[in-house]
Amino acid sequence: MTAQSLGTVLLGAALIHYLILLAWFAVFTGAHDALHRLHGRWFRLPVERFDAIHYAAMAGYKLGVLLFFLVPGIALKLW
Repeated sequence: MTAQSLGTVLLGAALIHYLILLAWFAVFTGAHDALHRLHGRWFRLPVERFDAIHYAAMAGYKLGVLLFFLVPGIALKLW
């Protein structure tokens, strides 16, 4: 596998992961109350903490995609 083809694969994977992140955000904003009720069955979380946990998890996921897929993919495409 060449560097160019690996870069293409990594950029494709980054696109898929950003679509997953976008779907997560859409479900979180569209069904916020239902998600909070669902998770409230297992954990006693106030709404503010529930929102903070999801926001932090989305930020961590986005950072992971950026560091492990997007930056190496761009670097390999430029190499």
